[in-house]
Amino acid sequence: MTQKEMVWDLTQLVKDSSAPAVIKEMEVAVTDADKYRQRYQGKIAKLQTKDLLRMIEEKDELALKSEGAFLYARESYGADSTSSTAKALYDSYRRNSSKKGQMLAFMDVEFGKVLAEKSSLVSDPLLAEYRHQLECLLTRQPYLLSEDQESLVIVKDTNGIRAWEQLQGDWLSTRSFDIELEGRVKSLPYGEIIGLYEHGDRDVRRRANQIVYEELGKDNIIWASALRSICADHLEVCKLRKYPSYMTQSLLANDVGQKTIDSLMKTVESNIVLYRRYLAMKAKMMGLPKLGNYDIIAPLPKVPGKEFTWSDAREEIIAAYMTFDEQIGNWVREMFEKYHVDAEVRQGKRSGAWETDYYGGKTGFILLSFNNRLGDVFTLAHENGHAVHAHLSARAQKYSNCEVGSCVAECGSIFGELLLAERLLSRTKNKLEKQAILAKILDEFGMTVFQVSARVFFEKSLYEAIERGTFLDGETVSKYWVAARDKIYGEAVDWLEVMKWEWTMKPHYYLANYRFYNYPYVFAQLFVFALYRLYKEQGKAFVPKLKALLAAGSSKSPLQLGKEIGFDITADDFWQKGMDQAAEFVKMLERIL
Repeated sequence: MTQKEMVWDLTQLVKDSSAPAVIKEMEVAVTDADKYRQRYQGKIAKLQTKDLLRMIEEKDELALKSEGAFLYARESYGADSTSSTAKALYDSYRRNSSKKGQMLAFMDVEFGKVLAEKSSLVSDPLLAEYRHQLECLLTRQPYLLSEDQESLVIVKDTNGIRAWEQLQGDWLSTRSFDIELEGRVKSLPYGEIIGLYEHGDRDVRRRANQIVYEELGKDNIIWASALRSICADHLEVCKLRKYPSYMTQSLLANDVGQKTIDSLMKTVESNIVLYRRYLAMKAKMMGLPKLGNYDIIAPLPKVPGKEFTWSDAREEIIAAYMTFDEQIGNWVREMFEKYHVDAEVRQGKRSGAWETDYYGGKTGFILLSFNNRLGDVFTLAHENGHAVHAHLSARAQKYSNCEVGSCVAECGSIFGELLLAERLLSRTKNKLEKQAILAKILDEFGMTVFQVSARVFFEKSLYEAIERGTFLDGETVSKYWVAARDKIYGEAVDWLEVMKWEWTMKPHYYLANYRFYNYPYVFAQLFVFALYRLYKEQGKAFVPKLKALLAAGSSKSPLQLGKEIGFDITADDFWQKGMDQAAEFVKMLERIL
């Protein structure tokens, strides 16, 4: 497998990939949006139903016409934030996205008022394909501002919160960290040094954590300033929109109710003992009295340090999906064959991993940094699950019915991780290798359900602190981070002092116009573990059910999708099903110790 095959080909998104041509496409999109505004602004209340349908369809067509150019500009910067061309493209992306958003701000405001006055339109047969989209708009309508105010919010975010978001990403993608390895000091980009968090040598893991968070902590004044600004901005917007709580924006974006999330978080808190039980078991397997924070996701020491080549990882993932469903397996194969995956480790590449849907191509593009570790293979399986979701929803839904909330958006990806784990377990008779795979499943589950829940508790505490008049300097923010973390871990883990700065590198806190990004991961993990239990009971009969769920896109709410499978996501006992599946994995591990 050549290095070239680890780099994506974004030119597939555009007819002409030269920077002037891409920028021109984005500028034309702004002009087209202005023409759309002139056609419909101030006239929506007088439109017949058939004209309303055409208005919705035209907006989709408008988005699709320029989709590739906007994706190309954004993803080029994600792939290399040091490139002057990528910087220019991203700057144009930010400006033109903002302008386009301003041009279209009138639609939700005007259409929302029409729906509030004539709610029967929501169930009009002519608009049936967009029914849930209209239901969501009707739910948001009481919180919409005037068109001018909505435009101002977009302008405010462009050079406000989005600038903080870009700064945080740029800091991580352009930093190098010096660490001694095998007697030689190496300078590693962020995307590579974090791969050492899963190194087989405990001292290397400890030093990698120490080095990264020590550097992040040195700039805590920047990160604290960012969070103060972002949180204060959000609270002001909440007052302006008259949201009932500082979580309302997130609940609306994710199409879920407060009751559901309260039930979810209550279940997490009542099962903390399960996670601590696993952490104690892992400490025993590692021959330690207690885990250090740098051991939480570490490989088990007695397992041979297996490294996966890119070819190995690719074939394992294709086979895992193929075993579940041949059609899905072939779609995953295409992701690699068509150069839709960027896995090369390099300076300037943004941290983390993600998949970007490309509706026009009925596919997606994946970015990650592949360091040959088992964890990287699971990340690759995860992101391909997002791509499978994109394949299915884009073929079944119109463009605006594919704007999936984060709770449902994570379902295909997490299910993909479980398919990979199942394949790896089935292919080894080695007891130690089975332990390693089960530990990986439980490491991921613990981090996603419990560690991420700590982030939810942390974010709540920030807003409560601001409302009390507390000044959030770096040390104060760290105090809230540690308190939320310890609510989950208790005395089960020893933490390096510098880990109090861990909040600084979580990109979710810097995202514009999207607070409480974290609980959807908890939602999806437990939802998918419950789905997986159903899959183990029903076998192949379950396959079309999962495909139907993913194909629904955003045309149905998470509540409705759950009901169609037989789940009530508002009930505590439903979320316990996911915990019970995790407990089953714990028992499987205990049986082979």
